[in-house]
Amino acid sequence: MSTVIEQDVEARLVAAAPRMPTIPATLSYDRNDPFAVRMSFPAPATLEGVDVAWAFARELLISGIEGPAGEGDVRVRPYGYDRTVLEFHAPEGTAVIHVRTGELRRFLKRATALVPAGREHLHLDVDQNLAELLGGAC
Repeated sequence: MSTVIEQDVEARLVAAAPRMPTIPATLSYDRNDPFAVRMSFPAPATLEGVDVAWAFARELLISGIEGPAGEGDVRVRPYGYDRTVLEFHAPEGTAVIHVRTGELRRFLKRATALVPAGREHLHLDVDQNLAELLGGAC
């Protein structure tokens, strides 16, 4: 069984223009980093022209589909009956995107099948993480 899942999603960038442009995005989940999900955007979709990836708590995405969640750099909330808004806050500015809620639910279902919620701790390699944190000082 694979330890990583990826899913391409159609994201719509909320901008000042009346029509929101569609941008490609990829959601990913790695069993070896069980508390986090990542959303990445290819270089052509970013203002800086470089690949950008955001990591945030899987629980934030789960909660944000049902109601407003997040107080930091990433915030998630429902929008209408079939969309979810993700806000990414950085010193350079804020990106606000809409994603179909069904796509997020499908991704989360696959992530939960890989690592059930509440069982994330069973997939952590504490010794390896501690060694990386201490830089081999042990």
